[in-house]
Amino acid sequence: MALRNILKFGDPTLRKKSRDVTVFDKRLHQLLEDMADTMHEANGVGLAAVQVGVLRRVVTIDVGEGVIELINPVVKDTSEETIIRSEGCLSFPGQWGLVERPAKVTVEAQDRHGNPITVTGEEMLARALCHETDHTNGIVFIDLASEMLEDDDDDENED
Repeated sequence: MALRNILKFGDPTLRKKSRDVTVFDKRLHQLLEDMADTMHEANGVGLAAVQVGVLRRVVTIDVGEGVIELINPVVKDTSEETIIRSEGCLSFPGQWGLVERPAKVTVEAQDRHGNPITVTGEEMLARALCHETDHTNGIVFIDLASEMLEDDDDDENED
């Protein structure tokens, strides 16, 4: 298990747009494994490579149903229905905000071998898919929050 350092608020790397992955090799596989380990160790539900200082469009998500790995994710469809819920981020410890997200989202991406995949999620998975894809575009949840909240112990919403 290799843990990576999670960049924190104020690090300019978090605002940079990540580049597409074009090589699907052992280095990518190691990054994915390290990201999953790091995400789990930090009690998060998602982690984008940019959060560990790697400017590649790589995301791991685990909302309790096993790790989902997404390479070059793109949100392709969203429901008209939205949900406003508190959201946090491993790069913004102790900060929470109310963020409106689609209730259902479909993302097209590639798996660790470069094969095309489609992931559709509702509620928490939809939120994580949007949140992590935003990270790959240099967007962080505080940019979207309608209101910042006081610190609470609701770790289940932390990416």
